[in-house]
Amino acid sequence: MSDITLSQHQLGWKPYFQQQLTIDELTDYAVARVIEQHRSHLIVMSDLGYQQISYTPNVERICVGDWLLIDENSRVVRVLERQSLFERKAPGTKVDTQLIAANIDTVMIVCSLNHDFKLSRIERYMVIANEAEVEPVIVLTKADLCEDVTQYQTQVQALDPLLMVIVVNATDPQSVQQLAPFCQTGKTVAFMGSSGVGKSTLVNSLLGSQAMATGAIREDDSKGKHTTTHRAIKLLPQGGILMDTPGMRELQLSSSEHGVNETFNEISTLASQCRFNNCSHQSEPGCAVLAAIDSGELSQRRMDSYKKLMREQAFNSATLAEKRSKDKALGKMINTTQLASRRFKKGS
Repeated sequence: MSDITLSQHQLGWKPYFQQQLTIDELTDYAVARVIEQHRSHLIVMSDLGYQQISYTPNVERICVGDWLLIDENSRVVRVLERQSLFERKAPGTKVDTQLIAANIDTVMIVCSLNHDFKLSRIERYMVIANEAEVEPVIVLTKADLCEDVTQYQTQVQALDPLLMVIVVNATDPQSVQQLAPFCQTGKTVAFMGSSGVGKSTLVNSLLGSQAMATGAIREDDSKGKHTTTHRAIKLLPQGGILMDTPGMRELQLSSSEHGVNETFNEISTLASQCRFNNCSHQSEPGCAVLAAIDSGELSQRRMDSYKKLMREQAFNSATLAEKRSKDKALGKMINTTQLASRRFKKGS
């Protein structure tokens, strides 16, 4: 992609970003989009071509898909406000958020039709997509290795009657063409899913090349290896741009209450019909949610998943808020100490 020049429209530029710029900024700086993110540098693309710039991750929160203003010395002036942002709680015990991708139009949530198939994992990705207010499309891969595709497709469709669910054989370019309508010029598509679900194979079929490495699946548990090691954007033959992200074994939610309620819309609707406004849906009389479970209208699995994700996002949200409060207090203390030190030196 280094020898390709794309227009801003082809890169996904929209009026939303144009409106953020002043006349002086349009004159003095170049607009570029981040197409690859590495530990110590970024690869950006503008209508002037391909460029590598260095950055400090701890200082500047930048991710693939971001639009940047770049000065003549290849330094980042600022990051434009994002139209959408995918993020998660940082893996492990670290109290922070990790940016995944920005300014996405459609997210393809990839899940394989084997032993690794889990509705709860699909729901988790849907929460992140709905929190970012990006259209989710469920892509079920490895249809050629599944004996009963319909049962899986039916289970996923039951999550939301309006949800787009597409079944593909990732190794068959003709089958993958079902995704073409989402990949037109000016559109940015992200692929997300856990390791081994066939994302890289799917990307290769869309691109018509072996652009991404692929890995074998362990036969005993259908688990895969990480084959994508960094986030990057690729140009699609259909004219759009595609973002492939590393497989994520751990996907903890951050502040995602809106995303959870949107993903479990039927539960939110039922909850509004409960007798008590603060109903916990445990044993209260007049609970519409419990009544729906008793009648079979709502499955217990679906309710358990909703409760788990709501608890998780609430806990992580509170933890992150506490960290931000401590960081703010620490910043004030440092500023006060530095000010006192300067006054002392001036008076001595």
